[in-house]
Amino acid sequence: MQNDCETGPSSVWSWWPSWRPTSMSLLKTTESKILACIQNDLWARFVTLPSQDRIWTLTLTNKVVRKPAAPKTPLVMVHGFGGGVGLWIRNLDALSRSRPVYAFDLLGFGRSSRPSFPSDAAKAEEQFVNSIEQWRQSVGLENMILLGHSLGGYLATSYAIQYPSRVSHLILVDPWGFPERPQAQTDGNGSQGTEVVKRPSVPRWVKAIAAVVSLFNPLAVIRAAGPWGPGLVNRFRPDFKRKFEDLFDDDTMTQYIYHCNAQTPSGEVGFRAMSESLGWAKRPMLQRVHLLPPSMPLTMLYGERSWVDSSSGESVVQIRDRAYTRVLLVNEASHHVYADQPEVFNRVVENICNSVN
Repeated sequence: MQNDCETGPSSVWSWWPSWRPTSMSLLKTTESKILACIQNDLWARFVTLPSQDRIWTLTLTNKVVRKPAAPKTPLVMVHGFGGGVGLWIRNLDALSRSRPVYAFDLLGFGRSSRPSFPSDAAKAEEQFVNSIEQWRQSVGLENMILLGHSLGGYLATSYAIQYPSRVSHLILVDPWGFPERPQAQTDGNGSQGTEVVKRPSVPRWVKAIAAVVSLFNPLAVIRAAGPWGPGLVNRFRPDFKRKFEDLFDDDTMTQYIYHCNAQTPSGEVGFRAMSESLGWAKRPMLQRVHLLPPSMPLTMLYGERSWVDSSSGESVVQIRDRAYTRVLLVNEASHHVYADQPEVFNRVVENICNSVN
C-alpha cells in the first residue's frame, strides 16, 4: 500500500485495508458519464506539455451558432482543490453558447499527469503556474478570460500577475489563499486577547481533513480508508450529491470526487507545500494582488454561505484603488457557487465575457 505520510512511521496504517477501489480507468468511466450530459460540441483530449506532463483538457463550442466575424475571446476555467473538469457540468453548455470554453484538470489533479512537487511553497506555486502557461502555449491561445475557483482562483491570480498580457478579464470564484492568517492580539502584559478577525464557521468536512494535514497529505484519509473510501466521501460530502441530483439520481458525482482523489497524491502535495492549513496560504495573495496591472478587470464572486471570508474581496478593492474590481455575493450559495446557483453563476460569467467582446 502506498503510504501518504511524509513524516512519522510507515506502520501507522499497516493494519488498514491495503486496496482502494479506484483506478484511472474508473475515473475515466465515471467522468464519461458526467460529460455525456453535454449538448454542445466537445473535444476532450490530453495536451502534452514540453515537460512531457499531460493536461486533460475539454474544449466546448456551440455547434449551431454562426461563427462571428471576429473570434470571441475564449473562457478558460480552472477548478479548485481536489476537483476536476467534471464539476463544471452545470456551466459548460451555457457558457459555450457564444464563445469557446476550455476547462482542464490542474497538473497533479483529476486525469492530468501526477508529477512530484517541491516542498517549498514558492516553487510549488511556480510549478502549477508554469504548467498553466505551457498549456496555453500548447493549445495556442493568445489571450483568455481566466476563471478560477478556490485553489484555482489563487493560481489564476498568480498566473495573471506573471502573464498579464494573456488575461483579458480575471474572474475569481470563492478564491482560496487571499487573507493573511490572523494573529491573536496581546495585551500589555503579553497575554493573548481576543482574536479580532471574524470568519464564517468552517464546515465539519474541512475540520476533519485539516486534522490530518499536519502529518499527512490532505486527502490521505480517503486513500487510507481502502474499500470504505467511497462511503467516506458520501458521508463527509453529501452536499455534492444534492448539488447535482437533477442530473444524476445515484452516486455519480461523489464517485467522481472519490476517483479524482484516491489516485497517487501529487497536486495535493503541491497544495500542502503552499498551505499552513486548509484555510490559509503561506504566501497570501493579498500581499501580491497589487501586482496585477490596473488595466486588468477583476471580478470576484463569493457564496453568501461559504466558509471563505468575502471580506478579502473588499480588501482587494481597496488595494487596487481605481482599477476595475467588482465583488459580488451570490445568495443561497456555499463555496461551490457554480453548482449551488448555476443559473446565477452562468448569467454573471456570461455578462462578464460579453463585456470583453
